[in-house]
Amino acid sequence: MTQLPLDRFKVLDLTRIRSGPTCVKQFADWGADVIKIEPPEDAAGYGNRDSSDFQNLHRNKRSLTLDLKTPEGQEVLGRLIDTADVLVENFRPGVKERLGLDWDTLHARNPRLVLGSISGFGQTGPYAHRPGFDQVAQGMGGLMSITGMPGQGPVRVGIPVADLSAGLFVAMGILMALLDRERTGEGRWIHSSLLQAQIAMLDFQAVRWLIDGVVPPQAGNDHPTAVPMGVYPTSDGMMNIAVNGARMWKDFCDVIDRPDLVDHPDYCGPRERQANRAQLNAILYEITKQWTAHDLTEALLATGIPCGPINAMDQVFADPQVNHLPIVAEVDHPSRGRQRLLGQAFQVEGLSPVMRSATPDCGQHTDEVLSELGYSADDIATLKSRGIA
Repeated sequence: MTQLPLDRFKVLDLTRIRSGPTCVKQFADWGADVIKIEPPEDAAGYGNRDSSDFQNLHRNKRSLTLDLKTPEGQEVLGRLIDTADVLVENFRPGVKERLGLDWDTLHARNPRLVLGSISGFGQTGPYAHRPGFDQVAQGMGGLMSITGMPGQGPVRVGIPVADLSAGLFVAMGILMALLDRERTGEGRWIHSSLLQAQIAMLDFQAVRWLIDGVVPPQAGNDHPTAVPMGVYPTSDGMMNIAVNGARMWKDFCDVIDRPDLVDHPDYCGPRERQANRAQLNAILYEITKQWTAHDLTEALLATGIPCGPINAMDQVFADPQVNHLPIVAEVDHPSRGRQRLLGQAFQVEGLSPVMRSATPDCGQHTDEVLSELGYSADDIATLKSRGIA
């Protein structure tokens, strides 16, 4: 099998729900030995194993069942920590202290260990002990106030963007810490929160407030600052058109046969177009409705103007460019057969993440992992009989 960039690292996965598994998935896909540690009875809160979501999140891992509330379970985990490179958790702050998984304790036991932590609101501060959830972070982090049609009221985004971005940010931080360890010989504690990650994802909308003092409103399908850029009707459906800059504006007006709009005092520059967005869009809607989506797309692309269809999910994965990209990965599941999963979002020339294994059954690798730690068959049987493993 081809060697993968992260195959020299052992990662202990104590995460659940989405933000933590999103983080760990990056390491599992690129070759790390990821050991997913779960309660012996697959306790509630760890997800429905049969769901497509769970199957996608937890591929390429081994599953070890362990009762971390028992001294014996903690001893097994301690042995794993001694040889691990990374431990990732998304407990509420305070829980890991009770389990002996706080940074000071872990760093004293294995100074080379990198700890990745994800919480709802941060490891310290007035909200540190609050339970966190993606939609709550979307609201508190400002995203719901800028999403939706003007005057509609707050609208959540259709994906768990706070969970996903927190997981990706912590994965990036862990990789940075592993690089730093090559220089210092010591691990570091990397932590983020749903709230912090969500605010970071606001990007230019956040700095409109921080620098310009502007509270961004809801803009619906229109771009907040560029005009015309948004959703436009055609004779057979809706499409996105993105016109940005003087050259594109002129070419767009030529394509729709309205050269008079180019230098019109209400639309001649970006500020004028933004100030008069509603009346300009009213004109453009009547024009674009006379085109088919295909014909308008071809005409705009011929002049280098970004545009495209608004696809439902089945249309996304039927698109020829999507099929060209390696975004869909396949894995053989022992009972489900061949499964299509969501692959990685970037490519490394000469390497590909390998779907080595489907999501494991709960505890599928318990015997294997415990044997690697030096436990005998009798030891393993005793731990299982007592509900510890």
